[in-house]
Amino acid sequence: MRILFAGTPKFAADHLKALIDGGREVVGVYTQPDRASGRGHRLSPSAVKTVAMEAGIPVEQPVSLRSPEAESVFRSFRPDVFVVAAYGLIIPENILNIPLYGCINIHGSLLPRWRGAAPVQRAILEGDDYTGITVMQMDKGLDTGVMLSRRMCPIAENETSGSLFEKLTVIGIRAMNETLDRLDAGITTGEPQNDDDAVYANKITKDDARIAFIRSADYIGRQVRAFNPDPGAWFTLDGQKIKVSAAHPDAGAPDSSESAPGTVLRADAGGIAVKTGDGTIILDVLQLPGKKAIPAKDILNGHRDLFRPGRIIE
Repeated sequence: MRILFAGTPKFAADHLKALIDGGREVVGVYTQPDRASGRGHRLSPSAVKTVAMEAGIPVEQPVSLRSPEAESVFRSFRPDVFVVAAYGLIIPENILNIPLYGCINIHGSLLPRWRGAAPVQRAILEGDDYTGITVMQMDKGLDTGVMLSRRMCPIAENETSGSLFEKLTVIGIRAMNETLDRLDAGITTGEPQNDDDAVYANKITKDDARIAFIRSADYIGRQVRAFNPDPGAWFTLDGQKIKVSAAHPDAGAPDSSESAPGTVLRADAGGIAVKTGDGTIILDVLQLPGKKAIPAKDILNGHRDLFRPGRIIE
């Protein structure tokens, strides 16, 4: 099968590498345009582009697939199937109809729950016990196509989006390869989605990752895990944006209902305890601007006054 692949982040790059290492015929790769990153704002290639270039596979980086020129380039690859994983661009209907076996998408949830851009983060944020991978036949809707493969994955108690992506990658590669084998054998049937069960995973914004201590300790703990490693949960203190890489609710903390949410209750070797709208959250690992993430107890060595008990984090 002549495979065209589209994707952008590491999750997608790992799937592309699996296709290449497995001897599949990948005739071309689509990925997002290079983005400015780092302090120097230098243009950096996506993880998918890096894998493709190392393998000598042609790379296309259009800003849109809607133009006649984009359709012409796409047709020139003569694809049998278009494999998509976390690409980030809308695939128009005229493109969907070009490959012999259509376009399949490797989606990081058990559809129809968590359709959309950020299914892994949303599943953790909302406290789901499990998620999974769905390989679907793409149509003109947003993650609404027929499901060709669906595999479950439990979400561990201390799961971060980073660790969950690693689990889902293993499951996704297996499901992707089995689906391609079935398509190659002429098996194209799947299970329709029940739209009544659909839940949407909206794109993550910086405000989503901002910690509001008026929320419960349980929610903030999930928030920290959902946005680790990217974009990172955060709060501001003395004009500094401080990221939280690890935190946990303190189930055994004494009642401090007289303190306002955001009040630093203690700061010691056990971490930084902060009152929330319901319970106490322990900040375990923090990252100051321009610094690496380190245990909170080590930050106190040079910034103890920043987190002195009684201070209120807005």
